[in-house]
Amino acid sequence: MTLEEKLDKIRSPKLQNQKETAIVLSAVEATLKEQHHSQTPTGYFVALLALLSQPHLPNNGVANDHLASSALYLLDLVIGHVPAAILRTKFSQILTYIAPVLTSEDATAPLLRSSIGCLESLLVAQDGAAWTLSQTQISPRRVMAGLLSLASDQRPKVRKRAQDAITQILKHPPPTPSLDHPVADMCAETAMRTLTDALAVSSVSKRKSKDSVQEHNQPGLIHVLQLVKAISSASGGWPSRKIEQLCEVLMGVSRSNNKYLTMAAFEVFEVMFQGMADQFSASKLPRLMEALSELKPSHNDSQLLPPWIAVISRAYDVSAQIDPQGTFHKLPEMFDQVSEFLSSASHEIRVSASECLISFLVNCVPDSVIAEPSTIDEKTLEKVARTAQALLSIKFQAAWMEVFNVEAVLFEALQWRAIPLAQSIVTTVGELRASESFNGKREADVVLGKAIQSMGPEAVLGMLPLNLIRSQKGQPGRAWLLPLLRDNVMNTNLAHFRSEFVPLSEAMYQRIINHGEAEKTMEVKIFETIVHQTWALFPGYANLPLDLVQAFDQEFAELLSNLLYSQPELRPDICRGLQTLVESNQGILAVDADEQEKLMLSRVTKSSAQSNLDHLAVFAGNLLAVLFNVYTQTLPQFRGYILQCINACLSITKERASTIRSFVIPRSHKQELFDTFVRVTEMFETSLAETSIQPQPMKQQSKDTSSNQMPPTTHTLMDLIITLSIYLPLATFAQLFTLTSRILPLTNEPQLQKKAYKLLPRLATSDNGALALGNRSKDLQSLLLGSAATASAPARRDRLLSLATVVNHLPNSDLHFIPAILSEAVIATKESNEKARSAAFDLLVLMGRKMGEGGTIEQSKIPHMDAAAPTVEASLEEFFTMVSAGLVGETPHMISASITALTRILYEFHKQLPRTVIEDLVSTLTLFLTSNNREVVRSCLGFTKVIVVSLPTEVVQPKLQALIPGVLGWSKEHKSRFRAKVKHIIERMIRRFGIQEVEQWCPEDGKKLVQNIRKTKERKKRKKSEAAEEASEMDEGRKVSRKGRFESEYEEAIYDSDDDEDSDMDSSDDDRAPKDKTKNQKGATTGNGTYITELPDDEPLDLLSANALSHISSSQPIQFKARTKTKAKVDLDGKLVFGNGNKKGQAKDDADQMAVDPREGPGEGTLEGGINAYVAAIRGRDAVQRGRGGRLKFSNKRQRGGDEMDVDDEEATENRKQRTVSEALVKVKGGEMKGGSRRIMTQRGGRGGASNGLVKNSFDPKTQRKGLGVQKVKGGRVGKTTAVRR
Repeated sequence: MTLEEKLDKIRSPKLQNQKETAIVLSAVEATLKEQHHSQTPTGYFVALLALLSQPHLPNNGVANDHLASSALYLLDLVIGHVPAAILRTKFSQILTYIAPVLTSEDATAPLLRSSIGCLESLLVAQDGAAWTLSQTQISPRRVMAGLLSLASDQRPKVRKRAQDAITQILKHPPPTPSLDHPVADMCAETAMRTLTDALAVSSVSKRKSKDSVQEHNQPGLIHVLQLVKAISSASGGWPSRKIEQLCEVLMGVSRSNNKYLTMAAFEVFEVMFQGMADQFSASKLPRLMEALSELKPSHNDSQLLPPWIAVISRAYDVSAQIDPQGTFHKLPEMFDQVSEFLSSASHEIRVSASECLISFLVNCVPDSVIAEPSTIDEKTLEKVARTAQALLSIKFQAAWMEVFNVEAVLFEALQWRAIPLAQSIVTTVGELRASESFNGKREADVVLGKAIQSMGPEAVLGMLPLNLIRSQKGQPGRAWLLPLLRDNVMNTNLAHFRSEFVPLSEAMYQRIINHGEAEKTMEVKIFETIVHQTWALFPGYANLPLDLVQAFDQEFAELLSNLLYSQPELRPDICRGLQTLVESNQGILAVDADEQEKLMLSRVTKSSAQSNLDHLAVFAGNLLAVLFNVYTQTLPQFRGYILQCINACLSITKERASTIRSFVIPRSHKQELFDTFVRVTEMFETSLAETSIQPQPMKQQSKDTSSNQMPPTTHTLMDLIITLSIYLPLATFAQLFTLTSRILPLTNEPQLQKKAYKLLPRLATSDNGALALGNRSKDLQSLLLGSAATASAPARRDRLLSLATVVNHLPNSDLHFIPAILSEAVIATKESNEKARSAAFDLLVLMGRKMGEGGTIEQSKIPHMDAAAPTVEASLEEFFTMVSAGLVGETPHMISASITALTRILYEFHKQLPRTVIEDLVSTLTLFLTSNNREVVRSCLGFTKVIVVSLPTEVVQPKLQALIPGVLGWSKEHKSRFRAKVKHIIERMIRRFGIQEVEQWCPEDGKKLVQNIRKTKERKKRKKSEAAEEASEMDEGRKVSRKGRFESEYEEAIYDSDDDEDSDMDSSDDDRAPKDKTKNQKGATTGNGTYITELPDDEPLDLLSANALSHISSSQPIQFKARTKTKAKVDLDGKLVFGNGNKKGQAKDDADQMAVDPREGPGEGTLEGGINAYVAAIRGRDAVQRGRGGRLKFSNKRQRGGDEMDVDDEEATENRKQRTVSEALVKVKGGEMKGGSRRIMTQRGGRGGASNGLVKNSFDPKTQRKGLGVQKVKGGRVGKTTAVRR
């Protein structure tokens, strides 16, 4: 942003605090105008200095804070554009004005930020002589000391501004032979002194603090680290003489438990390495790496070792960018050193070491070493591969999952050079993968997949054969390799596929044929799966094969053709393979000169890729004939891959015809392609004629066919014509357009019509097609205008795309075609199909751009226009006028579509339209907010949202007086269809113009919505601040939980036991390994047990066997006790007894262990107890009651003094039992009671008529459940009770 743009922004302030600055700026400009000075940066600078001299008082600091803030703010904007010579001469004067601000304790943050900005520009302009002055004088060094003190200020914005200023000053050193800025040493010393003091204070507070588990956030220490980061990010970086001291301090900070401190230290290292990545500061890197190597922590230091490994990894990454060859030769030493950490007992150390090794392999192995290695390079690679092989030994078994990641990246780095170097790794991993007891099969598959990519399938299968056809004893079958080969084979020899997998496929298919027509067995299904997996490898082998010319011969082409005909299930893989053969070589030809390394790694040059395409073009004609025949025999839902393969074959036919300089071959191919097109066209015309004379009932029957039947021949042939179209010569396009003109008027063939509309966009993708579209533009315009009435709904989107294609190739003299199709494009914006709507919007935008390019519109050529209509000039304003004509449409649908179209094009072209046009358009469309039609209003609300969001404020703000009442009028519309839309629009208005501006024009009945939006916004803001405060409080008060079974030492001392609690593991002391509970004082376990899994039949383990590693585990194997059958429980009569254990005569262990509540109350399990439970359920305090209308009500109120855990004494329990039994019904059956004459309370009403009630001696309405024993009438009221005596 230029200075003038910044000042313009100040002249039109939006906030209250900016108005004072605008007043000061206007006063300065008025002064300059009165004194006849130009408004240049120097003029502003002099005027502002004069202004600062007035409020400045040397003894009392800044007298007029507001005036000084505005003046310093403007000076900060201007001083960067003032010549450096003037700043050097005015150094003392400027510093005299600003120094009181820096030393004042009452200086506000905005005042300090502006002052820091002025000092930054002032110090950047100083020369080398000024920086030589001592700090005791009024010199730049003294100012720099003040900035360093502000860089640790508690206020975040002040601190950030000071740190940015220090960085900018150090990035612009004066012209000196030194790499560092003259003041860099002073900054580094100050920062190091401050950092050391902060660490000392932190350590003292940590020792005094009772919380010894977690450190505090220590913001002061983090602020100092940010200052160190700012100094390190300068162009010269951290001074060379201070690197060792800084590294030592940073490594000490990195071992902190505080994650924020660790992250800040890592950021400093990252900034240092970034600064050394250029050649200017590269000389400091060796010293930094040497300092880091000397700070190597202990092998078992789980706190400091991971960060040290991460820093070393980043250091070698930067070193590889500066000196790739030298860093590569150091790789074996560092690879050995870091790989030793994989044997650590700490998981964090193992993960860090594996990531470091991966970084070494990715960043420190140059591509030139792989492409053309020297003797020294080969020896270096051999050392690295030897170390990687050693990682698979038993020493590193605990880290095998991390080791597998390293091995996978090793294969990626070595590429095909891994064949002699890493073969033992493939063998070891393959044997581990074949073991059933091995748990890392997924990780091993990744390693083997990378090996297949790098070494090729032939080398991998030579070490790990499949053993599927003629398997030998002792050699397991490896069918699991087939999916790995499918996903990873590429850039290898195609001849290996023919020699290895084609015979395998034939052998398995022969076994399937030998089975005959009988029901398929599991073995036959496995054979079919192997056949499919075998041919699924063909696309991978077809990806940049190294021997395509030798391996792809006539015999192999005939084999593929026969399979395409005979085995439909193999067609996808074969077609995908043929397509990959073509496209992979075409991709090599399209590689730019900057990507030559890609060619080196692919081992396929551009000349060999061209030779491959020429060789494939010889077979393209026959393959196309086969693919055409197969396409006609395939269902529509399975044709996509065949069309893609046909397109690829046609592309190499064209390529051969244009690149080979022979005379006979190109002509034959062109002629063959033309003959094919002629034959397909003739067949299409014949089929189309037969379809036209087909009786109507048969047509209806053909439309009702299922998806499993073939489509009409015309549809299939039309697909082939569209595919062929872009490869045809220019002379055949006339026949193509004639064919299209015959199809478009066919209203009874909507799908065929849709395919015909796809032809024009397809032609536009080729050079000949684009030329033909431009030459036949008038014919195509007439064709599309004439077929508008016959266009079917399924073809609507493709028709819009065709119209866009014609408009794109429209000459400026034929722009009358745009208003001719404009109404169709506008109406299409209301289509139900989303793709059709998108096409309509794109067409409107394209027409607007075409009109914006200029030209003439002959209105007399527009259909339904007067022949005397004048010719007008094309422009954007004219286009908006044309679209606006739809606003006077006869139907609401047309008006709504016009508003939607205007919304889209206004959003696209509002920056190119005059302001008067936009204002007239907004005023016109605002009137439609008062419409009674919801469809029109919906579009108008969308238009309102667009203008509020996208148009300038000076255009929209005057219209708010009419917009806001019109929008709010629909917030209370019936059913509230537009309430959410209206609320969103008002929110956007408030966000952009302020709530006061919106409330000013808001009607009384709509102010509630505005107030609701304001309160909602304030509530969200308040909740967000409260959540932030709670999070900060939780961070400060959160303690680290103890890692173990107990939360504290007290609980551990009380509840811990040395006894073995695994009582359910019934194994002897000899079968169990002793549990090692020896711990050191810091809580780290000592000892690292290794266990051997026993083999069946007590067979001893052969430790020299290759499979021995799969039976060795770092975790304790568990032996479960064998299940024993228990004797069934019977009583004295020999009957089985279930439950109720622990009775007399039974052992305690035979009791029922599944009893939920072992307590038994009085009468439990008897008839008396059942009656008590029933009565308590319907009359107790928790009984269900009926409320108003007969609804059930559940009470959750607790009675006074009640407690769910109260236990009654025996006397109370006995009294309650007697009272309950005396009142309860002994037996109720059909409304009668056995055992005496009782009074039965009945009620009428409800759904089921009469129902039984409770029998009781007296009716107590307080304890009686509401609705029981009383009659209900309509409305839920209680009626009279009827007593029946028997």
